[in-house]
Amino acid sequence: MSRKVSQNYTRPCFVLKCDVRRFFDSIDHDVLLDILGRRIKDEDVMWLLERIVRSYISEYANLFERKGVPIGNLTSQLFANVYMNEFDQFVKQELKVEHYARYTDDFVILHHDRAELERLLPRIERFLSDCMRLSLHPNKVSIKSLHQGIDFLGYVVRPHYVTLRTKTKRRMFRDLDRKMRGFNKGKLNADSLAQSISSYHGVLSHANAQTIEDRVLGKVWYEAEKPFIEN
Repeated sequence: MSRKVSQNYTRPCFVLKCDVRRFFDSIDHDVLLDILGRRIKDEDVMWLLERIVRSYISEYANLFERKGVPIGNLTSQLFANVYMNEFDQFVKQELKVEHYARYTDDFVILHHDRAELERLLPRIERFLSDCMRLSLHPNKVSIKSLHQGIDFLGYVVRPHYVTLRTKTKRRMFRDLDRKMRGFNKGKLNADSLAQSISSYHGVLSHANAQTIEDRVLGKVWYEAEKPFIEN
């Protein structure tokens, strides 16, 4: 999308990046059930879904507003996308935004004109508040140029390349240090360590991160106190 908006980096590209505040804790039960009920006509299925939705109440709910779905539940991941589909349709159909991406409650909009993004922001906030009973996190709303780097989902997107977010990189190496200690003490077997390395490779494969990947592999081979792969 950044290449399209910037016409292969020959004109400006700005990105509005937003995050919904306390998203899973703020999903309104009545709004969610209304959305589900528009598509699902089977009364037994709706009875079951209502029991699931109403079974959890976040600490931010009150007597008049029943809110929240538990983070981590498989149904919560599904409910989150069903809920935010309303917002997706608003952005695409009402605002006519061409370049938009969302993952759960994080989303970005790209445009060559910064003023256009500034114009869209109040409309986005009103829709989230009036129709979905959600609000944006005030400290996680920004408009930046592509050249400044767009921090999104653990990566930083810049012209011509993508890097791993520094915080993500540090967390990955802390995790690897812990697992190497476990492996050397016999508390973690080779298969489990290999699975972790595979997951790191998956993360790094989406970025220009050959140097980091070399560090990961080097750390495993040189710090392992016993053969990592016996054959």
